[in-house]
Amino acid sequence: QWKGYGVVAAMQNGSGPTMLVRADLDALPVEEKTDLPYASKVTANTDAGQSVGVMHACGHDIHITCLLGTARMLANLKDEWRGTLLMVGQPAEETVDGAKAMLDAGLYESFPIPNYALALHSNAELEAGKVGYTPGYFLASLNSMDITIRGVGGHGSRPEHTKDPIVLAAQLVLAVQTIVSREVSPLESAVVSIGSIHGGTRYNIIPDEVHLQLTVRAYQEEVRRKLLASLERISLGLALASGIPSELAPVVKVSETEFAPATYNDPVLSLRLAETFKKTLGAQNVVEMPSLMGSEDFGLYGLERHQIPTFMFWLGAVDPEKVLASKRDGFALPPLHSSRYAPLPEPTIRTGVKAMTSAVLELMKK
Repeated sequence: QWKGYGVVAAMQNGSGPTMLVRADLDALPVEEKTDLPYASKVTANTDAGQSVGVMHACGHDIHITCLLGTARMLANLKDEWRGTLLMVGQPAEETVDGAKAMLDAGLYESFPIPNYALALHSNAELEAGKVGYTPGYFLASLNSMDITIRGVGGHGSRPEHTKDPIVLAAQLVLAVQTIVSREVSPLESAVVSIGSIHGGTRYNIIPDEVHLQLTVRAYQEEVRRKLLASLERISLGLALASGIPSELAPVVKVSETEFAPATYNDPVLSLRLAETFKKTLGAQNVVEMPSLMGSEDFGLYGLERHQIPTFMFWLGAVDPEKVLASKRDGFALPPLHSSRYAPLPEPTIRTGVKAMTSAVLELMKK
């Protein structure tokens, strides 16, 4: 669970609506390989004590710079808006517990509950100078799950005297692939991916247990619940079918901290601000984009059942010539979280500041 600090700056300008604008602050344990003159040389220690390189491989340095630029613009344009502006610098987005930590610490008790919440995110495929918007579901929910398959270990030459957890884990890896294909409607979106599997120590030793780590994604809450229930049911059922004693049933644990709801853009608000962006940036620089199965914790600011209208938009951050070359020649651009991800500072930052400032002015105008 995150322990640290977030930052909130409140700018009051008479009576009117309250607006929350959020930027995430945290970097990633990735050694930067962009060869840029300002490339990060920072190192830090992981929880395990390992020294790793650190960089803004998800564009959060762009986000906070745009937040500061927006604050400066709005401070100079106070005669054009009214109300209370909350500029939020949020930690720990990458571990999806920073927003929860700030809300649990009393964000909405210490400051007015906002009428709207806005954020932007750099995009590793969209040209710098453009923004993208998505009405409705923007990003998926996230659950992290640990499954420990327990068995009865022994010598590899005498498997008949064991209950092999590696074989059972292999069966589980294949069985969970049917959840999305056979238990979820083809009209819904869902992802179940196994990102880690560890078990055993030697060639000839059948271990006592195997540990798997999974990520589970969905848009609809009922689909999310179905995925989690199916994973537990299949894990327990396979163990039973394999003759695993009940006292050694698999341990299925859903992380309480690594959870984020789906990021949902209020449709009416999305279309309203898309029109604002077109007036500010030009219609040719505003693109409607599909939902993605990535996740982030910005949706928590909207509270349960989307009580507060929220809107997150994409900020193009790639050199347009590189985007064109990628489409022409068929090579992939460095994605978010890549050691080679290098947003183009200009016009990315300028576009982000203009877009966010125009959105706030639209919603808080006198």
